[in-house]
Amino acid sequence: MLYFQRGSPGSWRLLLSLLLLPACKKGSGQLHYSVPEEAKHGTFVGRIAQDLGLELAELVPRLFRVASKDHRELLEVNLQNGILFVNSRIDREKLCGRNTECNVHLEVILDQPLQVYHVEVEVRDINDNPPRFSRSEQRLNILESRMPDSRFPVEGASDLDIGVNAELRYKVNPNEYFDLDVKRNEGETKVLELVLKKPLDREETQEHRLLLIATDGGKPELTGTVQLLINVLDANDNAPEFDKPIYNVKMLENTPNETLVIKLNASDADEGSNKEIMYLFSNLVSDDVKSKFSINSDSGEIKVKGELDYEDCNLYEINIDAVDRSTFPLTGHCKVIVKLLDVNDNSPEMAITSLFLPIKEDAPLGTVIALISVSDPDSGSNGQVTCSLTSHVPFKLMSTFKNYYSLVLDSALDRESIFEYELVVTAKDGGSPSLWATASLSVEVADVNDNAPVFAQPEYTVFVKENNPPGHHVFTVSALDVDAQENALVSYSLVERRVGERALSSYVSVHAESGKVYVLQPLDHEELELLQFQVSARDAGVPPLGSNVTLQLFVLDENDNAPALLGPWQQGAGGAVSELVPRSVGAGHVVAKVRAVDADSGYNAWLSYELLPLVGVARSPFRVGQYTGEISTTHSLDEADAPRQSLLVLVKDHGEPALTTTATVLVSLVESGQVPKSYSRVSVGAGSQEAALVDVNVYLIIAICAVSSLLVLTLLLYTAFRCSATPTEGSCKPGKPTLVCSSAVGSWSYSQQRRQRVCSGEGPPKTDLMAFSPSLPQGPNSTDNVSLIHPILPS
Repeated sequence: MLYFQRGSPGSWRLLLSLLLLPACKKGSGQLHYSVPEEAKHGTFVGRIAQDLGLELAELVPRLFRVASKDHRELLEVNLQNGILFVNSRIDREKLCGRNTECNVHLEVILDQPLQVYHVEVEVRDINDNPPRFSRSEQRLNILESRMPDSRFPVEGASDLDIGVNAELRYKVNPNEYFDLDVKRNEGETKVLELVLKKPLDREETQEHRLLLIATDGGKPELTGTVQLLINVLDANDNAPEFDKPIYNVKMLENTPNETLVIKLNASDADEGSNKEIMYLFSNLVSDDVKSKFSINSDSGEIKVKGELDYEDCNLYEINIDAVDRSTFPLTGHCKVIVKLLDVNDNSPEMAITSLFLPIKEDAPLGTVIALISVSDPDSGSNGQVTCSLTSHVPFKLMSTFKNYYSLVLDSALDRESIFEYELVVTAKDGGSPSLWATASLSVEVADVNDNAPVFAQPEYTVFVKENNPPGHHVFTVSALDVDAQENALVSYSLVERRVGERALSSYVSVHAESGKVYVLQPLDHEELELLQFQVSARDAGVPPLGSNVTLQLFVLDENDNAPALLGPWQQGAGGAVSELVPRSVGAGHVVAKVRAVDADSGYNAWLSYELLPLVGVARSPFRVGQYTGEISTTHSLDEADAPRQSLLVLVKDHGEPALTTTATVLVSLVESGQVPKSYSRVSVGAGSQEAALVDVNVYLIIAICAVSSLLVLTLLLYTAFRCSATPTEGSCKPGKPTLVCSSAVGSWSYSQQRRQRVCSGEGPPKTDLMAFSPSLPQGPNSTDNVSLIHPILPS
């Protein structure tokens, strides 16, 4: 980064960017070419490669290039033949103005090793600008009483060319009254005057029209013309006269306003009002001159009016008229030439081009870091600039050409000691007092790739709901690399492995640049509860360094499974269940029991039962246990109860939203003695497996309860032993005991036998056991108050 500061107002201009390699070798000597301005595109300038002693085959590998501070597009080099040619139109007048010398400075740069050559191309002037007058016509008022040999100044032409091409000759068209006299003043400028050859006669001719022709010295010659309109006046014998026709004044630039330049004095031999004189700017004075100077019409004092800048214009020619106040005024003429002297009012200008930043700490001595160009628009010693560098730094300035310096490495670098240097380059001119400018350059020392990316923690836990959409973003990993540039550019990838029969990359993916982790397919909590994997972070250094982080992705359950009926209602059996009930049973008699399970877990698997009212039935003699699913009588049956009743039981889980299913039980009321020992059938499409249910006697119930109690005790001891064991890394961790929620209405847990996997390593999945122990109060005739134990088998 560059910071600029200067001693006085000015502007900075950056050089074109140049990339140089560390090894530096000075180019020797300088080439000089010349080319005419306005040369066409492709015009041959010189065999620059041959003249520099370079082989054509090495131009491209060594990155041969040409740079110029302000005029890079004017000239170009063909890398195939090493010829310097004109690339775009060169206008000398636009490039250098009226300066006698016009050179384009080029820097030829090659790498491996670094060489810098300085080339100057002189732009020769051609006669492409004709003489031009500031206006299309000039008017002069001359009294008919003026004597022969009277002189009248006229404005000359200017030519943008230089040398012979700007040497102008003047003439007027032949006439009997006027000749043209051309003189050179002290400033080598030409003064044009019309000389009266014989007296004028206003009564004969009131106006004379002459054509003033200016011809330059170029080949071919170019000309410019202006119309002279001479109005013949009637009056006055003596015109005002100045002490001398030309006054030369020298002033310092930046002279304050209202400073006196000169006080003119003209005299008139007439008397009275004819002797009174007014001083005026001539019609030949341009608006630019009038903006810089003012004249007092009575005293003849010329004062500074605007800003005088030597660098803008260093010479002003002011034509003054002295006019008497007669009815027919006469005019005297003189010219004031103001020459400005340069003062040291411009501080040096400096441009720095960074070439090899940051610089490696193992860079060899002599490595070029930057090129520095200095300039000062002042002249003489005011424009001579010297450069200096901050002391006690491992760098130095080397002069490569006039006003050009190279910043090179002077001693070894050690990034562990200092990783950045703030350099200050000072440019100071030779004026008195001198002006200066500074530029700050930040030189960063680059390190090698010795730091691997680091994650904030070694392991992350991530939760995602099952049934996620494909491509769902679940987490973003981020690693920090303290190196710089490409050594700190981190990319992420999965550490691939197998998850069962499938590749890990079929489940998740990681964006290489952002580190975002995506789940590629919908996950099912019932099949996969935990997915453990690693993400690798690698930098782009050579060689690359990296590290890994572990992600544990837990799949959260969603209520995506409706309750499923068991027993006669099980899928494939279909229809309703019929039951025969004696009319003699009392209140609380269990008629049937609806069994259902839910594949979800937690609240999503907690089931409740509800008896739906039937249309047209005011009161039903049956009820269903909210959490047991047992259908029992509400009162003793009598003759008022319908002999055939259809009961619709709604089974609902506690998920959000809740999912439901229904079971239909057809109850037939019969007289005592008509009920067989065991009767239950499917009314529509009953399966053969439900046709022959066996009685459950009290001895069997006692045996089941005893075995269940023993198994529950065994499970508790086994679970305690499993929880106390320390899990080994990379293997499947033992499943946690299923949460059992106790309440006033009983205990609930996941109650369906199912398979579940915890995928956290390559080891085989473990068996998960769950217990279901309903604790609701049962009816007196209940025969199903038993604990059902369902092992979760490994997949």
